[in-house]
Amino acid sequence: MASTGGAASGTYTPTPTKKTQRSSFFSDSDVDWLRPDGRGFHQCRPAFFRTGAVNSAAGSAYAEFGNTKVIVSVFGPRESKKAMVYSDVGRLNCNVSCTTFATPARGLGSDNKEFSSMLHKALEGAIMLETFPKTTVDVFALVLESGGSDLPVVISCASLALADAGIMMYDLVAGVSVSCLGRNLIIDPILEEESFQDGSLMITCMPSRYEVTQLSITGEWSTAKLNEAMHLCLDACSKLDKIMRACLKEAASASLD
Repeated sequence: MASTGGAASGTYTPTPTKKTQRSSFFSDSDVDWLRPDGRGFHQCRPAFFRTGAVNSAAGSAYAEFGNTKVIVSVFGPRESKKAMVYSDVGRLNCNVSCTTFATPARGLGSDNKEFSSMLHKALEGAIMLETFPKTTVDVFALVLESGGSDLPVVISCASLALADAGIMMYDLVAGVSVSCLGRNLIIDPILEEESFQDGSLMITCMPSRYEVTQLSITGEWSTAKLNEAMHLCLDACSKLDKIMRACLKEAASASLD
């Protein structure tokens, strides 16, 4: 694989569904609250992607959203190391881990089984598994720095790495999360905001097909807030998808030069 991959960056802030006037952070407060990084409640961090980040992999991608930095390597399709009963479809194996310096609490880097399972669920429905029967595609994601909204970034980056590896997919998969803090919904939360959230919602979807591959909810939500959060995520996923496709186009153009 070439050592120079395409890169793309941009913002993917969704179109606000309500008036843009800022409301209070706490439900019983009359003081306006500013996000730690200065963004509006419905403003996402700038996204940066680059493919071809790992020369030894069949496909790879690097993603940077603010202080969240992720790298994903894809290997295969290759014969499974585990004994398998014959299957007409291939197998997807996902592993998410963190470096020991990814979080403020040093020395906590390790495999994250929950993230690995959620990454698998988010990607499996988008991959044409029947195109590589009896073999396995391995996806290894490494969180280099945890800055908040880590899993959505991992999923989006992994989708790009799969495309870079030439794995047949129905569509790219983009992921976005929203946190509920008091009366407010804030999109693409950073680590500090996640630590104070009353609830969270994450959507991963195939934007071109408008199909959700995974929906994860924590906390208590009203129907109105849930609908608003889902709309924000889906709209942001659609815009994030354009940045991801621009990255792939840059990589394709670079390979022709």
